[in-house]
Amino acid sequence: MKYFRFAFLIVILASAAWCRADLVDGVKAVVNDKVITYAEIKEFAAPALDALRHQYPEDSPEFQQKQYGVITNSIELLIERQLILHHFDTAGYRLPESAVDELAQQRIRERFGDRITLMKTLQAQGMTYEEFRQNVRDQYVEFELRRRNVNENIVISPFQVENYYKAHEANYKVEDQVKLRRIVLNKTSSDDTNTIVQAQDILQKIRDGASFADMATNYSQDSQAKQGGAMDWMMRSQLRKELSDAAFTLNAGQVSDVIETPEACYILLVEDKKPAYVRPLGEIREEIEKNLRAQKHDQLEKEWIESLRKKTFIRIFA
Repeated sequence: MKYFRFAFLIVILASAAWCRADLVDGVKAVVNDKVITYAEIKEFAAPALDALRHQYPEDSPEFQQKQYGVITNSIELLIERQLILHHFDTAGYRLPESAVDELAQQRIRERFGDRITLMKTLQAQGMTYEEFRQNVRDQYVEFELRRRNVNENIVISPFQVENYYKAHEANYKVEDQVKLRRIVLNKTSSDDTNTIVQAQDILQKIRDGASFADMATNYSQDSQAKQGGAMDWMMRSQLRKELSDAAFTLNAGQVSDVIETPEACYILLVEDKKPAYVRPLGEIREEIEKNLRAQKHDQLEKEWIESLRKKTFIRIFA
């Protein structure tokens, strides 16, 4: 009998939503007695979809695939919000109306500046002030309950950090590195010999005592020319093979021969070198703790949301 009454309630809610199709565009899910509409999903997903449109053409396969992921994730997050709000209502929590008003005013100051701008924005979005105020309240409740039930239960000990470091030490190995200056002369074609001759001439001037930095500034044809050909520290894997083979066989202070590739000629000066090493724990302790905290957060949040699901009726419509 209880199930029949509940099912009847769902039918009534869904029917009411469909009758207002111009406003809500249909029902996607029901969480207890709360309806999640397609319009809500569209509004919730809008910022992420706008970001996608700046990255991919809307008719591209990449956009379609990622759009599906955004919509699916938005539905899940909206369901989670209703689970949390239901928990708030049934667990005896209370949020005074005066506190909601204060939160709404704070949101207005931070995002809109004044109430006039807010009302113009809401009008353009087809929202009322009460809907805005309710959204502010719901978002605050969701944030606070997630914090209390998940974030406050996360404790990462030094022992956990040290154990993780030992188990993943290989992940913190830094390859051999070399500090270079380089001169790049681009070829005009694959059979261009003039560029090779020019490179040999520049190399000879360097060996006769000319400043490598000055020669790079005057002749190099890449983006480092203005810095005298100076480059950041580079690992072997960051250089193309012809350059890494030469650079890592030279000692600090040595200049390479002309290195020819199909596209260009290179001359390298090795300024300094660093052997491979493993980053010490003290250097990456905060990074490891942050990663462990994120992993623990995801685990606890998943467990908490799952516990709320078990106590709640959820129906998702195809």
